[in-house]
Amino acid sequence: MNIFEQLGIPTIINAKGTSTRVSGGVLPADVAEAMRQATQACVDMPTLQGRASEIIAEVTGAEAGIVTSGAAAGLLLGTAACIAGLDPSLMNRLPDTSGLKDEVVVVRSQRNFYDHAVRQAGVRLVEVGLADRYAGAGVRDAEAWEVADAISERTACVLYVATPQSEPPLAEVVAVAHARDVPVLVDAAGQLPPVSNLRRFIADGADLVAFSGGKAILGPQASGILAGRRDLVQSAALQMLDQDMLFRQWNPPANLFDKHRLKGLPQHGIGRPCKVGKEQVIGLLVALRRFVAEDPAVRHAAWLARLAEVQEALRSANKVELTLVDRGPEVVPVLDAKLDPSAGLDALDLVIAMQNGAPSIHIDPTSVRAGVIRFNPMALQPGEGRIAGARLAELLARSG
Repeated sequence: MNIFEQLGIPTIINAKGTSTRVSGGVLPADVAEAMRQATQACVDMPTLQGRASEIIAEVTGAEAGIVTSGAAAGLLLGTAACIAGLDPSLMNRLPDTSGLKDEVVVVRSQRNFYDHAVRQAGVRLVEVGLADRYAGAGVRDAEAWEVADAISERTACVLYVATPQSEPPLAEVVAVAHARDVPVLVDAAGQLPPVSNLRRFIADGADLVAFSGGKAILGPQASGILAGRRDLVQSAALQMLDQDMLFRQWNPPANLFDKHRLKGLPQHGIGRPCKVGKEQVIGLLVALRRFVAEDPAVRHAAWLARLAEVQEALRSANKVELTLVDRGPEVVPVLDAKLDPSAGLDALDLVIAMQNGAPSIHIDPTSVRAGVIRFNPMALQPGEGRIAGARLAELLARSG
């Protein structure tokens, strides 16, 4: 009996993907074991984050990096770093930004729920551009000159939300921002795979990049990475770590902190609620090395095997057309089950019925408005695809 059963908590079949709402994925055994070992000793947390910085820098090409309690925490810490720099008195003031740089420029089409983490630092988002390509009114989106025109003496940073469709290109945004000495913070939470994205945004000139650790990396769900310029990463770390000690007593690792640049230690910072434990740091580092070393073709083949189980279980189902969306080994494949419009079925109703069954099966609802039920393989375990496919086939048969 596993711990969830002991506590009377039903487990689910996760065909939605590694999102937080469904608790992410399942940790590889070596990651879980590393975290268990980390519970059996105590370490100095700045020293641990200093070593993490070396490993993250090696993997990303950044000057430095820290493990955060998720990508959203990285956005909060990154914004706070852009506002306060290495001035502990400014760190102590946040989220009070009166008289400070209190604006963050963002392309309107890149706004999303997660930028609340940026606003938590005490800034106001300044939107630029009109996304005609999304509205269906035209082909244009924001352009780099619009970002440039929105930058002022109050701009703390430019927020860039990375997706394959993001406009304008990151390199163009970096160019206009750096021309005004303004840093660029990239939200790349869900941009892995491909593994090359760990380096791409830094190579394009981003000053800070936030990644999720609990998605494709398969680290602890409440973990993430903030990588970038050493001074900004150092500021972020100072605003997250426990600072309850005397400045003379503080002996930080030189691979992350420059004590000589500080006039003193800040108080517990705005990022203190985002603290990350030694177990999460170790789990993330082991998972990150594992992710980088793994052959993408092997990972891709495992995902395809899970979707093949779903596909086989639905092979004889009526009222549905199956499409395997496979764009190659560096992209997560999905299986789309498109309902026949003549059947009069509602995709969301079927998703809810699967969710409310026993076992509860969670499906990606992204495309239900188009009548599509999407299966994501990232968190499926062997055999679960057959169960998920059979459940949908049963519901389709019941509908007459």
